[in-house]
Amino acid sequence: MHPPPDDAKGAAGPPGTLTLVATPIGNLGDMPARGLAVLAASDAVLCEDTRVTAKLAARHGLAPSLVALHEHNEEAMIPRLLARLAAGERLALVSDAGTPLVSDPGYRLVRAAIAAGHRVTAVPGPSAALAALAVSGLPPAPFLFLGFLPPKAGARRARIGELARLEAAGLAATLVLFEAPQRLGALLADLAAGLGEARPAAVARELTKLFEEVARDSLGALAVRYASETPRGEIVVVVGPAGGPVAADDASVQRLLDAALARGLGVRDAAAEVAAATGRPRREVYARALRASGRE
Repeated sequence: MHPPPDDAKGAAGPPGTLTLVATPIGNLGDMPARGLAVLAASDAVLCEDTRVTAKLAARHGLAPSLVALHEHNEEAMIPRLLARLAAGERLALVSDAGTPLVSDPGYRLVRAAIAAGHRVTAVPGPSAALAALAVSGLPPAPFLFLGFLPPKAGARRARIGELARLEAAGLAATLVLFEAPQRLGALLADLAAGLGEARPAAVARELTKLFEEVARDSLGALAVRYASETPRGEIVVVVGPAGGPVAADDASVQRLLDAALARGLGVRDAAAEVAAATGRPRREVYARALRASGRE
């Protein structure tokens, strides 16, 4: 693809404009056409990792001036960038993937630019959170984006406990979270323990890429699966709202039973828990539990 013509300068907005540009979350072909025009017309492109953005730009025949802006230098960079905006420069802001500021740096710069009276605009486009929500099969609205929960177990469980209390007080929203592959199993186990094993959920990974996968099941079943399986790639977890429909098909009931028995519950208690969670008849679930325990 050839770069936009020189007269595309207006694509980046009037002088002193900061434009947030969404970039692909995996498939480089998803780059918005207007976003390319903005990158080509900007005086500088602010990016998390200049190597990542340089690769994207080269893919589309561009060679913009790149400036690193990440969580470690954002505060120090703000005065310099505000000065460039005040001098009439057009700046673009991108993250390594997806929509800027969504669990990525840039919020402090945006707030400072607005406070200084500069124009801030955006080129919308790819978002891993919205893509996962759309393909999860779970209610799309309302939803609550939580980004990454704390990586340490104690803080993560405390945050989940806060969510559970909010839900007890009436919150009913689909939850969208990011997680690192190596922590996925622990996150799902904590979500299942804190929000309920029968809550419907989805784990989306490698969205828009060759090995895209969306696993849809209950939190309990997904926790069991990923306890022994560490997936590769970028991960988005979507959890259905409190009080919503549960995954109560035969396979899900069996997985919930297996998980309850593995936790040390007796047959009767395991059957009661799963029956209450899924709405399946208690006698039916008890019979399944007997077979699963080998006591039938």
